[in-house]
Order: sequence, then structure tokens, then C-alpha cells
Amino acid sequence: MTTTPAPDRTTTPAAPAPTPAAGATPTTGVSAAADAAAGTAASAASDTTPTTATTETGDLAVRHLKIAVIGAGISGLGTAIGLLRAGQDDFLVFERADDLGGTWRDNTYPGCACDVQAHLYSYSFARNPDWKSTFATQAEVHTYLRTTATRHGVDPHMRYGHELLDAHWDDTHQHWNLRTTHGRYTARILITGTGYLSNPATPDLPGLDTFTGTVFHSSQWRHDHDLTGRNIAVIGTGASAIQFVPQIQPHVARLDLYQRTPPWVAAKPDKPNTTRHTWMLRHLPGYQRFRRAFNKHGREIVAFFMSRPSRTTGMKNMAAGHLKKSVKDPALRKRLTPDYTVGCKRLLFSNTWYPAIQQPNVDIISDTITDIGPTHITTTDGTRRDIDTIILATGFTATNRPIAHRIHGRNGTTLADTWNTHGMTAHRGTTIHGYPNLFMILGPNTTLGHSSQTVMIEAQITYILNAVKTLDTHHLTSIDVHQEAQTAYNHTIQTRLKNTVWNTGGCTSWYTDTKGNNPSIWPTYTWRFRKQTRHLDITNYQTTTHTNHTNP
Repeated sequence: MTTTPAPDRTTTPAAPAPTPAAGATPTTGVSAAADAAAGTAASAASDTTPTTATTETGDLAVRHLKIAVIGAGISGLGTAIGLLRAGQDDFLVFERADDLGGTWRDNTYPGCACDVQAHLYSYSFARNPDWKSTFATQAEVHTYLRTTATRHGVDPHMRYGHELLDAHWDDTHQHWNLRTTHGRYTARILITGTGYLSNPATPDLPGLDTFTGTVFHSSQWRHDHDLTGRNIAVIGTGASAIQFVPQIQPHVARLDLYQRTPPWVAAKPDKPNTTRHTWMLRHLPGYQRFRRAFNKHGREIVAFFMSRPSRTTGMKNMAAGHLKKSVKDPALRKRLTPDYTVGCKRLLFSNTWYPAIQQPNVDIISDTITDIGPTHITTTDGTRRDIDTIILATGFTATNRPIAHRIHGRNGTTLADTWNTHGMTAHRGTTIHGYPNLFMILGPNTTLGHSSQTVMIEAQITYILNAVKTLDTHHLTSIDVHQEAQTAYNHTIQTRLKNTVWNTGGCTSWYTDTKGNNPSIWPTYTWRFRKQTRHLDITNYQTTTHTNHTNP
């Protein structure tokens, strides 16, 4: 392999970052004036601070960066903060929407909230004493992310409305060529923080395109569509449905709930934070750190239970007890009892789900949909139900990442094609052979079924920052994980998954792909992943230096 020096660069001001568009999700606890001021400050900084350089290729200006980050959700924002804390400032964060927040910006359906304790879901380096209860609402999390971004000074690095169209690795110049909706860039390092719950999955239902009423996915909630007095069909009974159904049920005329398989639902131990508790969080040294650590380590025991179906008896009894207490009708209770091991699909938490779906205006339908007409849905038993609104609570394309179709590696192959051919794998869930200097946060087998995803994100950020430091310290132009290392790592992961509840629990979940493989779940304790990612295992990488020498 050979490399050539980067072309000379002339510095010009970067394009300004637009402020959030009108109609963006409202925040809680931060005034609109403060939001506007923050947005204005960010744009002003972008206009006056030269954070990129350009060269001319014909009549096309190409902006050169050291690091490009894709996505401004928890992953991208955390990465940006980590880069600044590490003294790296030559980077931009490209976000396709007009605001940061990722899933917490997009999912604004009624009742949207987190099912992980707020202290654990927030960043360890940006603890928040002002959570209102044990579990944060969508508006709280979104506000927290906005405030954290401003507090840590990343606003000038944000580029909203900049969607990545494609990325090609240039092996000659040892950088990524990026094409966005606002121009072209090159970046020495490409970091994706687009997650796996960003693009909604639309089911292939016969006749759905003929329906003349209103159809929308729960992650694209139509707040302009008043549900009061309407006949609603909700398709899906996953994590979003158990939150929004109790919110809309009192207001609709009728709600038809199409249930393919019932979920295991446990009681949600959500309690408002008392004045005394909030005071302790704000003023007692170390108390916030203790609460977060207590939640983090306490959840690790769930990974032990999930490692074998035989160990989930206690969890099953907990969920079954909640069902028995909430649903007195034995026949209905039987219909709501899953036939798979608890934890095989995501365990849900709600105190309002069972009361809501037992109301007179709710009909639980387990028969398969055979046809959707202009104003109705027909099921296999021949029943036709007239409706005027369909809400899809059908999840996301978790094992078919849209970003993978836009990234082209060393031989020009897209990451999606590579994964389709060889399976969706990565080393440490972060790097992929044939894609030098590409780092993927929440890549394959980093999904948690027992703890906070933020724990994994922070571990990967640590790994990536070590990689950036290694590249700089050793004057490397690129690193590319050896195929053997990636294969060995994935073999270990799949071996651990083999007997877990996620693989042998008797269900089909979004954790698995169309071939029955599980490229999603991290199958053991988070401390193991944190230990693996504490330092860059450089011996597992092929390196390229400025002297044009490729090291094995």
C-alpha cells in the first residue's frame, strides 16, 4: 500500500450551523429564549471560527477535517464531548435533522419515556441532579442532551440538516471522501453514531397502501391529527405501544389492538424524586456518583439470569405476578401470557398498560391481518373492522442499518454488502475489516438486554479516543482491524450467545436477522466490554504510516 501527502490546505470559515427549525420538539425546564440564544451563539461561533479547511477541485470546494462524526444523538454528542475533552477540535458532527437528540428528538409520542433509571441513562461525566423521577420522560432527556451540548461547548461543531449521502475510503490519500446534502468533505477518521433505532420499520401488510385514512409510525407521531372520538387500529405491542396506548385510550372511540405475540410486562418502579432526595443529589458530594454506580452494578445480575433460560424463573414470576394482579379475567390473562421465555424479547415495564387494554373501548386482536381496505382491516377469522387511523408500533430496522448502505470500504464494497455476504460483525463492536479509520458506535453485538446503552456508548468512546491518540502518537495514517481478529472476536460473542435466553428463549425478536443470527446483543456483563475497550488492542490492527510503509 502507498500513500501520498494530503494536498495543501487553505483555511476558510466553515458553514454556519442552522438553529433548530420552528416546530421542533419542545423542551422542559429550558426557556425558548435560552434555546434561541444558544442556537444564535452556535451559529455565530460557526461563522467566525475556522474549523475546516478547503481546497478546490475544479469548481467544487472540498472541506477537509480530521474527524467526521455522523449523527447527533447520545452517541454522536458523547463522542463530540469526548473529543473536545481530549484536546481534539478539528471535527464536525453531521446531523440530518434540524436538532440534536436522535431517538429522543424523534420519538415524541404520548407517554414516551425511558425504562432505564435516569441516573444511569445519563452520561457519567454529565450527571444531572434535576431528574423529576426515577425514570426520565422524553422531553427531559431531550432537554438534558441539549443543555449538555451547550455546557460542553460542542454547538459550534454541529452541522444540522447535513445528511450523509455516501462515504468512500480513498486508499491512496488515506482518508474518507464524504458527500452530504450540503457539500463534500474529506475526513481522516469517520465515526458513526447513528444507532440502531433510527429508521422505522414498516410492515408488509396487504392493502396498506390502499387505506384512505391516516397512517403513521409511532416514531413519526402526527400531533396534528386529533385522535379524539376516532376508531384507531394500533399494530404492534412493543415498547412504544405500551407507553402511548394508555395515553390515547381514554380519548378514542374505539381502539383495536393487533397483537402478534403478547409481551412480558413487569411493574415499573417509578417514583417522583423528593425535595430531600434532590437536595442530596445537588449538594452531597459523591451521592450522584454512588447512585449511578449502584444502578449500574445492580443491573449486572440480570445478565447472569439472561445467560440461561433456566435462570429466568424469578423474572418470570415477577412479570406473571404483575399480570395476575392486573388482569382478573383468566381467559384474558391467558391471551396476554407470552409463550416464550421472559427476556427473549425485550422485557417491558408499565403500570398503566394492563388497566388501559381492559377498558370497554379496547379490543385485543390476535388473528392475522389478511387485508387492509380503504376504511377497514380484515383478519383471518373473516371479521372486518372499520377504522379511520392506523398507528404502526412496529419498531425499527435494527439489523439492517441504513448507514451501512452508504459506506464504501477499501475495495468499494458497501458495508451493507459486506455484512450481507459475511454476516453482520465487527471487532469490539466498533471496527470492521476493510474499512480503515471507520469507528461505529453501537455497532454489532453492543445492544444490551439488561442495562443502560449509555454504558456501552461511553466504553466505545474511550476505545475510539485511544485509537485517535494512537494514530497521532505513532504518526499513522490508518488502522484496519485484521480479519482474523474480527472473526475470533465474533466467534467468542456467538459462543457466549449460544445458550442465552436471547438465542434459545423460543421467540423471534428484532435482536435477530432474517437468517436467525443474533448480531445485536452483548451477551454478558458490561464490565467485560468496558475492560475490552479500555485500551486499543493495536496488535489486532494493520497500520499504515506516513512513510508509506504498511505494518502487519
